[in-house]
Amino acid sequence: MKIAIAAAAAAPLLLLLALAGTARAVTFDATNTVPDSAGGQRFNQDVGVDYAKQVLSDASSFIWTTFNQPNPGDRRDYDSVTLAVVDNIEPVAQTVGNAIQLRAQYVAGFDGDVKQEVKGVLYHEATHVWQWIDHYGEKPGLFEGIADYVRLKADLAPGHWVKDGGGDRWDQGYDVTARFLDYCDSLKPGFVAEMNGKLKDGYSDDYFVQILGKSVDELWSDYKAKYPQPQS
Repeated sequence: MKIAIAAAAAAPLLLLLALAGTARAVTFDATNTVPDSAGGQRFNQDVGVDYAKQVLSDASSFIWTTFNQPNPGDRRDYDSVTLAVVDNIEPVAQTVGNAIQLRAQYVAGFDGDVKQEVKGVLYHEATHVWQWIDHYGEKPGLFEGIADYVRLKADLAPGHWVKDGGGDRWDQGYDVTARFLDYCDSLKPGFVAEMNGKLKDGYSDDYFVQILGKSVDELWSDYKAKYPQPQS
């Protein structure tokens, strides 16, 4: 009886230890490699590496929830996510594997709440770390659209993004595709998570039919009809 009681008492402790181990499984780090540049100085003053590390952690948790990946075995096999503020890249930010780079010149020149903007950019880039589709695959617009979808659902969409129904084609990428994916998710909650899971094996137009029962062209037509755009 004493053994049974001891085992029962130890169970919650073991569970806590297991959860703590899972929480520590991924580490997050940020470095400002150009602290003396205008962008590096603004980053340190208005954002900071500690805040950036916390955003990477929060973003990853949000992404795992969005993708319905509660278990580490469901995700890409990374044990760290890193950010470096640099001055030698052309885009605002870029991600290779689990390493994110943020362009210091963008930080320097951003007109507005740069802390909030960096947060949104990091949610987008952290999605690239964890999503299954390949940037260099056949659907780069979907790759970027999923990342902006995560930014949208985190309530970090900038005011200049297109409104619902905007855009010329569903795989135009970024905000256009994000809005369309949000529409698809409204038809079946969890659509984006299910789509991301399928993308582990590559892309197929048929995934839309499998999940929603309609072709992507039909869904795009329905979406455009639901949100008619003002005539210019």
